[in-house]
Amino acid sequence: MQRVSVDEIIMTYINMRRARRAWRLFLVVTGLAVSVSASSKTLDELFRESGMVDATTLDQRIAVELLYACDDNFTGVVLYTDSVNGCYLHPKAAQALARAQAELSRIRPGFRLLVTDAARPMSVQRRMYQSVRGTGKARYVANPARGGGLHNFGMAVDLTIIDSSGAQLPMGTPVDHLGPEANIDREAQLVRQGRITAEERENRQLLRRVMVAAGWRPLRTEWWHFDLTTRSNARRYYRLLDF
Repeated sequence: MQRVSVDEIIMTYINMRRARRAWRLFLVVTGLAVSVSASSKTLDELFRESGMVDATTLDQRIAVELLYACDDNFTGVVLYTDSVNGCYLHPKAAQALARAQAELSRIRPGFRLLVTDAARPMSVQRRMYQSVRGTGKARYVANPARGGGLHNFGMAVDLTIIDSSGAQLPMGTPVDHLGPEANIDREAQLVRQGRITAEERENRQLLRRVMVAAGWRPLRTEWWHFDLTTRSNARRYYRLLDF
């Protein structure tokens, strides 16, 4: 049997430790590279990689002006720190929105849907929730710790209507208004009380007409918000936009 000297044993041990350190360093470096690569991607790229579709590519008449890309919203802060160039939705939702635009164009030629929020990443949802946490506004925001809401699956949209000149139709409140004037189940009462006008109610009804015809479901408390499915179905069948 070949004898191994103490020096050889020591050198073998040292080399093994060096190899382990080198391997750990390799893992750290490659891990950082992957992390940097992922963080360097734009939101548009992340949306597309998650299977989302820009609805404006299906119908160029759909207009987009994302409310949370500026601070003029109910949180008072910019929530999209990275620009988004489009109206990203799950393919089914994008197709349904294109159908709604087609129906609107048929009924009111020259009128267009103006999207103010569509698919929303969980990072933005967390930022939104943190900005209102502990205030009366928190009840209007889906808690990300509970899985978020339908925007986070690309299955909800916030929108209004603009006319042929690009002016928004009067709807009684701005998009994002927190208050009973935004409710759709008490519009007749709101008109009688003078809190919204008959014209504003008719404009809301027009929006609901074209959206419901395309398969969307209105939200009772927000005239601008529409869902394509239920939250339970979304969690079961669709991918959460967790980026």
